[in-house]
Amino acid sequence: MIEVRDLTKRYGATIAVNSLDFTVRPGRVTGFLGPNGAGKSTTLRMVLGLHTPTSGSVTVSGRPFRDRPRGLRHVGALLDAGDVHGGRTARAHLGVLARSNRIAPSRVDEVLDEVGLTDAARRRVGGYSLGMRQRLGIAAALLGDPPVLIFDEPLNGLDPEGVKWVRGLFRRLAAEGRTVFVSSHLMSEMEHTADELVVVGRGELIAAESLKDFASRGTRASVTVGTPAAPELARLLLAEGAGVHEEDSGLLTVTGLSAARIGDLALDHRLPLHQLTPRTASLEEAFMELTADSVEYPAGDLR
Repeated sequence: MIEVRDLTKRYGATIAVNSLDFTVRPGRVTGFLGPNGAGKSTTLRMVLGLHTPTSGSVTVSGRPFRDRPRGLRHVGALLDAGDVHGGRTARAHLGVLARSNRIAPSRVDEVLDEVGLTDAARRRVGGYSLGMRQRLGIAAALLGDPPVLIFDEPLNGLDPEGVKWVRGLFRRLAAEGRTVFVSSHLMSEMEHTADELVVVGRGELIAAESLKDFASRGTRASVTVGTPAAPELARLLLAEGAGVHEEDSGLLTVTGLSAARIGDLALDHRLPLHQLTPRTASLEEAFMELTADSVEYPAGDLR
């Protein structure tokens, strides 16, 4: 478990993280979301003891991570896939990590096999693609078989097969009772992978709740309506205060009214309906809406 309590980090007059308070629990995948400059990377580095908080606290399984010897046995992390000496082989890189954390050498071969790098284990990392470096970073995170795992943008550079593999890996790790904390910009992947979300903007907490609850906070829910009487129904809906957009297919996309109310209006005026399909806001739509005031450089900002 990761517990963040009133966590604050200042750099001079700049507040990078401001009084964050949330818990990342075991047995589920928790997505960590926020616009660029939201303070996600700074927060992760404070979790791992790489940055010292200005105030507040962060603990892993009840203790600051810095207080734990042989840290890879307690927390595995991928923060930067490029942070590996290019002249080393994958096997040598993992071997050093294993020795420094008193991890059995056999574990190196196990994680190389798990991430699909066995055949490339004796190649120098400098010749690896970004996707291969990501796999090596994941192997390093898994090396100590830790109960807590942290990944910062783990899908960068992965092909579709790799993305599918990582998605399954995260789900399996959570099913084993581990704490899995994943920072990502890929909303579609979080929508398929995460159980819980922690969302931040400009260093402050926006939400810490289930993915379903967060998505439901978006106001862009709509209803798709199919009717041969589209002009007549559209006039009625507009009079009720709804937003109505006619698609190229002839269907109407209606916002601001429930499917039940649309159906009642059509029935009252004897207008036929061939389709009436509610659509909830997607995670991406909810994220864009709820973080709109937290974007560091909005589109059109020429600073």
